[in-house]
Amino acid sequence: MKTTRHITFFLLFIFFSLKVSAHDTWLLAGKSRAEAGEKIELSLTSGMDFPKSETAIKPERIAVAACRVAGQTLNLGSRQLGKDALQVSLNLPNKEGLATVWIKLKPRPIELTPDKVEEYLQEIDAPKEIRETWQQGSKRWREVYTKHAKTFILVGKSDDSWSSPVGLGLEIVPEKDPTKLHSGDTLPVRVLKKGKPFANFSISFVNSLGKQVDQKHTDKDGRVEFSVNQAGRWLMRGTDLRKSSKPRVDWESDFTTLTFETN
Repeated sequence: MKTTRHITFFLLFIFFSLKVSAHDTWLLAGKSRAEAGEKIELSLTSGMDFPKSETAIKPERIAVAACRVAGQTLNLGSRQLGKDALQVSLNLPNKEGLATVWIKLKPRPIELTPDKVEEYLQEIDAPKEIRETWQQGSKRWREVYTKHAKTFILVGKSDDSWSSPVGLGLEIVPEKDPTKLHSGDTLPVRVLKKGKPFANFSISFVNSLGKQVDQKHTDKDGRVEFSVNQAGRWLMRGTDLRKSSKPRVDWESDFTTLTFETN
């Protein structure tokens, strides 16, 4: 039985090593503005070309799927696996406000070859100390990663709930209403790791053409600000990679994304 478990674990590593681990996972609503009581469909997907759906997330991978609106928190509804995205339904309550929708996926293992590691570290803008640890240590890369995704839907009229964290392990929190942004505005955000400000954390800003238009690091208070230079959908993304002390795991990581739409 023990041998079987080891073989299964090894095969999982080999399977996931065929994919580049820096793929973003994001959540997008079919429409960013809705009416109270309306049913909304959201898409959960992973890919390298936001906002194009590429790889569907299997329903069994979801650990948490919830929505907060008008002070009420509810679970997301049915989940249907599509070709390139998982479709998740949300039955909005008969209340107005800004709906914050979030999903956390279960931890997942991956093993990378050395050439993929270099590509991965570059893509996530890994800190210097992480790169040095990799260069000086074992050339085997076994990682367990967890992904978090969040988005917003304006239900009738807005409120200030966008500024309140939902409790994700790694979370991007706006410091300006994301539903009222226009081209030319700036968006300040703060990054929280386990509820506390995360300093010197790299965040990328990607527009609706899939182009990374900026990349910055948070200040000592976990804050950073980006310029919104066009209307449309936007993705903010970041990865916290760290050495692991767990057996048979070299690294652990948390990926986080935030999507919103400007006018």
